Amino acid sequence: MANKRRILETEAGKRLTELEAYYNKFNEDKRLDSRHGQVEFCTSMKYIRQYLELLQKDRPKEKIRILDVGAGTGRYSIPLSEEGYDVSAIEPVRHNLGRLKKKGSSVKAWEGNALKLSRFADESFDLTLLFGPMYHLHTYEDKLQALKEAKRVTRTGGFVFAAYIMNEYSVITYAFKERHIKDSLCKGMLDETFHCTQTANPLYSMVRLEDIAALNKDAGLQREKIIAADGAANYMRPFLNALDEEEFSCFLSYHLATCERAELMGASAHTVDILRIK
Repeated sequence: MANKRRILETEAGKRLTELEAYYNKFNEDKRLDSRHGQVEFCTSMKYIRQYLELLQKDRPKEKIRILDVGAGTGRYSIPLSEEGYDVSAIEPVRHNLGRLKKKGSSVKAWEGNALKLSRFADESFDLTLLFGPMYHLHTYEDKLQALKEAKRVTRTGGFVFAAYIMNEYSVITYAFKERHIKDSLCKGMLDETFHCTQTANPLYSMVRLEDIAALNKDAGLQREKIIAADGAANYMRPFLNALDEEEFSCFLSYHLATCERAELMGASAHTVDILRIK
């Protein structure tokens, strides 16, 4: 058992090093400012604000506490703090954490990760965001631990928002559109049902709706709703970029009107699962 634990800790350390190297070069703010990124960001913020309004029925805005786990450079936590909420942030990548702190916001930020939120007591927050951790945690056990920790630190009646990268988007774009399908099958990156395996991508983990449902059941979490955070947007990047502002506004309105529809969920690049603590 001790040997297995040391192996898991070594693997986790290796993945964190790979993650740091990746985010030292990758600009998440720029991605969310792109047209397809704006769709994801605006959709997520719409639902965050919707549930924060529900929480304000019980307490004033300034008393509502938000925890952003895997906060990156503060793309979500900083606007929420500017709207008057008490926001704390945890981020494992030092480069991202440094950029967040340099922005001079009121967000209280620390280095840490989703698997161990021991800095915080039980039921410390009204709303907890997992917008990133589930992308990079490869094993079912780690994803479940992240959900359990988010549940632990969120008060009864509060909400957890967990974002995922969806399996079919990855298969359609990488395997077929970019023509890696034969190599993916040969190297065991896809199983016989075309589900991405843990070896499919060293940084990202892709899931299906049934995977998310199983995690929720094992974590004892109750779904309020699940949304297609970007729907068709990632498939349409060049077409979205060609739209004028009025046309893009119409697309965003279309997406917001349809992002809860079940037929869009599995093929969306990202989903956000909205969970209530009972």
